[in-house]
Amino acid sequence: MEAPPRIITPTARYALLLVALTQAVSLLDRQILAILAPAIKADLGVGDAEMGLLYGTVFGLFYALFSLPLGRLADGWSRVKLLSISLAFWSGATAFGAMASGFAMLAVSRLGVGIGEASSQPAGTSMLYDYWPKHRRGFVMAVLSSAISLGIGGSLVLGGVAAAWWGNAYPGGTAPLGLKGWQFAFLVASVPGFVLSLFMWRLQEPERGAMDGISTPPDPAPFRASWNVFAAVLPVFSWLAMARGKASGAQWRRNLGLIGLIVAAMWGLYHLCSDFAPRPSLDFGVFSMSPHALQWGVIGFGLIALVNMVQNMVRTDPQAYRVIAKSPTLIMCMAVGSLQSVVNYGMMGFNPSFLMRTYGLSTQDTALQFGLLSAASGIFGHLIWGILSDWLQLRLPGRGRAWVSLFAMGVSPVMAIWVYHAPDPTSFYLRFIPYSLILTGWLPPLYAIMYEQVLPRMRAVMGSVYLLAATITGLGIGPYVVGVVSDGTGDLRFAMLSINIVGAPIVLLMLAIARRAHRDETALLERAA
Repeated sequence: MEAPPRIITPTARYALLLVALTQAVSLLDRQILAILAPAIKADLGVGDAEMGLLYGTVFGLFYALFSLPLGRLADGWSRVKLLSISLAFWSGATAFGAMASGFAMLAVSRLGVGIGEASSQPAGTSMLYDYWPKHRRGFVMAVLSSAISLGIGGSLVLGGVAAAWWGNAYPGGTAPLGLKGWQFAFLVASVPGFVLSLFMWRLQEPERGAMDGISTPPDPAPFRASWNVFAAVLPVFSWLAMARGKASGAQWRRNLGLIGLIVAAMWGLYHLCSDFAPRPSLDFGVFSMSPHALQWGVIGFGLIALVNMVQNMVRTDPQAYRVIAKSPTLIMCMAVGSLQSVVNYGMMGFNPSFLMRTYGLSTQDTALQFGLLSAASGIFGHLIWGILSDWLQLRLPGRGRAWVSLFAMGVSPVMAIWVYHAPDPTSFYLRFIPYSLILTGWLPPLYAIMYEQVLPRMRAVMGSVYLLAATITGLGIGPYVVGVVSDGTGDLRFAMLSINIVGAPIVLLMLAIARRAHRDETALLERAA
């Protein structure tokens, strides 16, 4: 093991800028649906539950599923080229959303965005960890987190302003090609990704593992390995892979038993949601389907993919499985991130709708006011917490970053009650500022802890496993549950606040992480041996 370098080059700073902008564009194209939701609901005749499906479940399944093979590809192929191609792909899918005339076409657009964005986080983070030394990675994650806030705020501003401008410029159905305001907003949102992909293509690929002093040989067949991962997680294909790998009887029983439990659980949740908030069937041309059946069918598929992924890792990459599975800190971090994602995505998806319904704000006012405020507070908060977590980590190894995340995730649910009961929009904005500044503190330190629990060659795969778990639970369940509770009770505020109940297990897990993080990090090479 060589002594890792500590120098930060100009290329490293440029790479951080490009990857941060990639994250911002990713969230821009993902989150623009939130500000456009009222107009889309009116034109397509759908409810909050269906919007939760579009915003979370449909996007989330393909985002999570494709993060697995693309994460494996990022661990063996050029991350620069992968990110450039992905940017162009999801930007094209965003533009396709402008052509949507019904729920089915818009769903196809969202799943395309999900496939394209699947590589952005694992490939981008893996590449930056090979550009930046270990003692500055909290700052790196803070910059990426700030970019996420920029993308979220920018999606509200760009989407709301573009839709309003188009509607004012072409009132009464006089627009070219009959485009509505929300369709024009999708077209505008697709442009930055095409431009950024050109700059990304010209970036230099860093040497893998150099910043950690761990030599990493090139992968002789990254595309074949990526396809094997994809095939191994898909139902039916996974069984073929198990048969070729001569899986034991115990492995077959475990696989089929877990799939049976997942199917039974999804069937029960489908009936529970159907009884609580009945919704009309969705038309997909040749067939129709209950939105609740679609929701829990997609979630079940994702959970089966997660089971298959883990079992495939046991057979094909036992070292990666040991490193991940034998780190209690990493497993708890994944659980914490997944639970917090339920809150974040559930509330982010309906914040614009809440402001418009509760305070009577227009789409344009909400876009400008809330979009700029959330972007500014998110950027500032992430940078502050990321720098602070690095400083604390040097003085309290393992615990420093954990305490920052614990404070942010422990205090924010209590503050949410105060924020979302504000009597007027001005009070809401004034309360939202400290709430957002505190809430943003969870992500940079938690991600820094996670990525330092694995070897450099495993970072993208580990990130993909985490994304699958966090996306299925957070993005796949959070917005949908808020939508169902809102449709069932008629109270969007109650629906949004109710998901903060997951704050209790988060606090308990973070206390355990603070005690174990340093011990598990120092045992990394022992787990890998």
